[in-house]
Amino acid sequence: MDSKRISSASQQQVRLRQKRTKREWRPLEDRSCTDLPWFLLFTVFCVGMGSICGFTIATGGAARLIFGYDSYGNTCGRRNERIEGVQLSGLDHTDRKFVFFLDPCNIDIVQRKIKSMALCVSLCPPEELKTHQDLKRFAMTNGSELCSYELPAHRYPALLERFSRCPKLPVPRSKPLPLFNRCTPVDVSCYARFAEAVVTFVGDSSVLHRLIAGVAASKEIIVGLCVLALALSMVLMVIIRYISAVLVWILTSLVVLGSLAGTSVLWWLYIDHRLYANDTSSKDPKEAKQEAPEGQRDGGQALLVYAAAATIFTIILLLLMLFMRKRVALTIALFHVAGKVFIHLPLLTLQPFITFLALLLFWVYWILVLLFLGTTGNPEQNEETGLTEFRLTGSLQYLTWYHAVGLVWISEFILACQQMTVAGAVVTYYFTRDKNRLPVTPILSSVLRLVRYHLGTVAKGSFIITLVKIPRLILMYVHNQLKGRENVCARCLLKSCICCLWCLEKCLNYLNQNAYAATAINSTSFCTSARDAFVILVENALRVATINAVGDFVLFLGKVLIMTCTAFAGVLLLNYQRDYAEWLLPLIIVCLFSFLVAHCFLSIFEIVVDVLFLCFAIDTKYNDGTPGKEFFMDKALMEFVESSRRLERAGGRGRSRVKEAASEGAEMKPMAPGTSSA
Repeated sequence: MDSKRISSASQQQVRLRQKRTKREWRPLEDRSCTDLPWFLLFTVFCVGMGSICGFTIATGGAARLIFGYDSYGNTCGRRNERIEGVQLSGLDHTDRKFVFFLDPCNIDIVQRKIKSMALCVSLCPPEELKTHQDLKRFAMTNGSELCSYELPAHRYPALLERFSRCPKLPVPRSKPLPLFNRCTPVDVSCYARFAEAVVTFVGDSSVLHRLIAGVAASKEIIVGLCVLALALSMVLMVIIRYISAVLVWILTSLVVLGSLAGTSVLWWLYIDHRLYANDTSSKDPKEAKQEAPEGQRDGGQALLVYAAAATIFTIILLLLMLFMRKRVALTIALFHVAGKVFIHLPLLTLQPFITFLALLLFWVYWILVLLFLGTTGNPEQNEETGLTEFRLTGSLQYLTWYHAVGLVWISEFILACQQMTVAGAVVTYYFTRDKNRLPVTPILSSVLRLVRYHLGTVAKGSFIITLVKIPRLILMYVHNQLKGRENVCARCLLKSCICCLWCLEKCLNYLNQNAYAATAINSTSFCTSARDAFVILVENALRVATINAVGDFVLFLGKVLIMTCTAFAGVLLLNYQRDYAEWLLPLIIVCLFSFLVAHCFLSIFEIVVDVLFLCFAIDTKYNDGTPGKEFFMDKALMEFVESSRRLERAGGRGRSRVKEAASEGAEMKPMAPGTSSA
C-alpha cells in the first residue's frame, strides 16, 4: 500500500510539473505580483537614498551648498554656532549673504575647486578695486568688508596682514551667481588656465573664439536641425518596413561582393608577386639573391597566408548566406510588422522622451545630493591651506558609495521599466487577433500592469545588471588611474577583464529584455521567465543570430542615414557663412545630437523587433494553424511561415524520391549468371 501511495504521489507531482511547464503562452487576464521580495528590497533601497538626502539637509550640508560658507565654517546669511577649535567661527552672518573669494582665479584643476580663502560679504564689488585704499573706501561706503573679519576696515592700507588676509589686487568686478550666492568675476579671463586645461586641443585662442562665435551665430539653425533629426527618426521608424528589404539585400550583396573582391585582389597580388619572383629567378642566381631581399620573400609568404585566410572566410560567409537566406527573409518580415506596430501604437514614439525625462530628473537629483554630501560632515582644518572644510568621517564615508550604487541601480531600473512597458504593449498587439479590438491605450495599460504587478521583476533584472556594471566601472577607474604606471601584463589583464564584463553585461541585457517579454506574457517571476525565454532563444539560435547581425546593422545604417541627412541639411543652411572654420563646431554638435536621437528612437524599434521575434517563436512552437491552434501572427509573418512550409514540403518530396529510387535500384539488381530459366 505504501508503495502504491508513493507511486501515485510521484505521478501527481509529474502531472503538476507538466501543468507548470505547459503554459498557454498568451497574455493572461488574471495576473499576480511577481518577485515581491525584490520590490520590497528596492523600496527599502530607495528609502535609504531619500534618507541620505534628508541627512544632508538636517546636518546643514544642503544649506552650506546653496547659501555658501566661509573658510571658518560659518554659513552665509545665517546665525552660526561656534565650532570648537576654529577661530572666527560662530559669527552672525544674517546680513552677509554672499560668498567672496580672495583669489577666485586660484583653481585646483585636479581637485576641481577654488583653493582661495572665502568670506561672507554683504555686497559683491560692482566695480574693479585696484588698491587697498579702494578696499577701505568700498567697506566704509557699503559696509561690505572684503578682508578677513579680524581686520578693521579703516586700517586696511596700513596693516601688514593685508597681503595675506585681503583679496588679491586688482579685485575684479563681480556679480552673485543665481541661487548659489557666490561672487563671480564678470570678466572670466582669470579662468584662462582652467579653460586651457579643458580645451587643450585648441592651440590658437582665435580659433576657439571663432568656433564659439559660429555656434552663437548659428544657434537657431542648430535647434532647427536637431528638430529635423527628431522628425526624421520618427518617420524612419514608420517607413523602415518599406525599405528594410532593399537595405537587407543591398547589405548582403555588398558583403558578399566585398569579400569576393578582397579575396580576388589578394590572390592577384600573390600571383603577381610569384611571377615577379620567377622572372628574377630566371636570371643569374647570384644576381637574383642580391635583387630579392629577405623581406620580399617573407612578403610573398604573408600574401599567401592572407589570401588563404580570405578564401576560407569567403567560403564560410557564402555557406552562411546560403543556409541563412530564409532567416534573412524572417528579419525583413519582422521589420515590416514592427512598422505596423508603430502605426497601431503611436504612443511608442513617446517612450524615448519619457525615459530621457525620468533619467534627467533622477540625475539632477543625484548630482544635487552628491554636492550636498560634499558639504556635509564634521568640520576639519586643511593642514595645507588652513581653511575649514566639511568631510564625512567614520561609517558616514560609506554614504557616498551607497549613493553611487543607487546611481547605477536606479538608472538601470528606469531603462528596464521602458523595456517592460514596450514589451507589454507589443505582446498585447501580437496576441490580439482582431487589431480593431486593441485596447484604447495599450501603452497606458502596459504601464499600469507594470506598476501593479511587475516592479519586483524589473528591480531584480536591473540589480543583476548593476552587479556586473559596478565591477566594470571600478576596473575602468583603476585602469585610468594606473595609466602609464602598470606593466604590460597588468594592463592586458585589466583590459581583458573589462572586455569580458562588458560582453557579459550585453548578454544579460539581451536576456533580461526577453525575460521581461516572457513576464508580460505569462506573468511569471524573473528567473522563470528568463529560463523560458532562454529555452526559446536556444531553440532558434540561428534565427537569433541572423536577426541580431542583419537587423542591428540595418538599424545602424538608419542612424547613419539620419545623421548624414541632418549634416547635409546643415551644410546647406550654413552655406551663407563664408568662413568655413565656423562650420565645424555647429556641424559636430548637430551630428552628435542627431546620432543620439536616432539611437534613442531606433533602440525602441530594436526592442519591438526582439519582442516580436520571441512572440513569433512561441507562436510557431505551440500553434500549427489547425483548428484550435490558430496562429496569432501577422499576415507578413504568416506568408513567411507558408513559404517555409512549401520549401520544406518540396525538400521532403525530393528526399522521398531519392529514397524510392534507391530502393528500386536495390530491388532490380541484375541476376547472377546461370540462374535464369531456360
